[in-house]
Amino acid sequence: MTDLPPHDGRAPLSRRAARAAATGSESSAERPASARTPAAGTLDALFTGEVDTHDIGRVPTRHDRDRRKSRIAKWVVLIVILAIVGGIGAGAAWVWSTYETQIRSVMGWEEPKDFQPGEATGEVLVTIVTGDNGSTISQTLFDQGVTKTASAFYDYLIASVQDPPFQPGVYALQERMTSEAALALLLDPASKRQEAAQLREGLTVEQSLPILAEGTGVPVEDFQAAVADPSAYGVSAASLEGWLFPATYQFDPGTSAAQIIQTLVNRTVESLDRAGVPADQRERILTIASIIEREARLDEDFYKVSRVIENRLADGMLLQMDSTAQYGAGELDGGSVSTSEGAQFQDNDWNTYVREGLPIGPIANPGDNAIDAAMKPADGPWLYFVTWNMDTGETIFSETFEQHEAGIAQWHAWCDANDNRGC
Repeated sequence: MTDLPPHDGRAPLSRRAARAAATGSESSAERPASARTPAAGTLDALFTGEVDTHDIGRVPTRHDRDRRKSRIAKWVVLIVILAIVGGIGAGAAWVWSTYETQIRSVMGWEEPKDFQPGEATGEVLVTIVTGDNGSTISQTLFDQGVTKTASAFYDYLIASVQDPPFQPGVYALQERMTSEAALALLLDPASKRQEAAQLREGLTVEQSLPILAEGTGVPVEDFQAAVADPSAYGVSAASLEGWLFPATYQFDPGTSAAQIIQTLVNRTVESLDRAGVPADQRERILTIASIIEREARLDEDFYKVSRVIENRLADGMLLQMDSTAQYGAGELDGGSVSTSEGAQFQDNDWNTYVREGLPIGPIANPGDNAIDAAMKPADGPWLYFVTWNMDTGETIFSETFEQHEAGIAQWHAWCDANDNRGC
């Protein structure tokens, strides 16, 4: 223990205490209260955590000032460090964005080939055409922003050992999809975008065009322009009447009127070829088939009506088909099987009441059954027929005019009993 000299009989003071006492004494003696340094225990100091409530109003000492300088220095150092770290982060981000490929190559890091789940957005219409396979579809998906890389989709098919039967069409997908999600939509019929139109047998070109326009969204004016030149579709006739095959069609969005008409004409050619119609006989067979389509009601009667036409032509008789007179006079929409007196005697190229032989061309668009019947008429001696029951389509075929008159009488009786419905 170190011996300290006595100090007025009181306990010895530490050097720090003695120095503080001396400093405080000098301050009190030399400066008036009004000229004292502002108190260290101000509200600002309180809220910054430099003092507590016990320090309010206390005069700052030299030690207080040193502590304050020390804190300021620490904050400056911290700010400098943060600035350096922030600069390094920004620089690193720039380097990564600029040299990502090179960095991955050097480090051996493989770049993700697919987008992550949950990134998909928007809508993309992807077209698959006949002959497309996994490789070509993979490129298409990349080109349209669906997948991240050109090989992502194909690599997924290989890795998952899949060889799905892709169907041609237009499909609604999204941008930034995973390959798995893209495949699911390509195989989902609900994602296939198509426009549909249904043409029934026996309609004329004029009746068909508004139906096509409504079903496809293509303006009817476009269809009217498209059918104006039959030669554009390989048809040598003056009109496309008879060449717009009746069926239900589905078209991809964006299909033009000309492309749609070509599809219908092609389908007619298929039916003609299937029935064995020679190319130079197509217009004649379509003309006969169109009459059959408008006159016969039951499938089994198609072949009998075909025979009546051939028998009357062979005997040099006028065909006298009401459907031809109605077409020539523009009365096909009348809803009646009977021909008005004006239409029956109107002189035009379609009216077989006044024109010998077949009309100048088809009067409607026939289907498969009518085309087949035109090529393969049933065997029989019939020269006449009359559909006597408008509800069931039952028809009487006759060899003589007297038998035909009896059939007509039966028809009149049915009409009288049924308020002339359809008569």
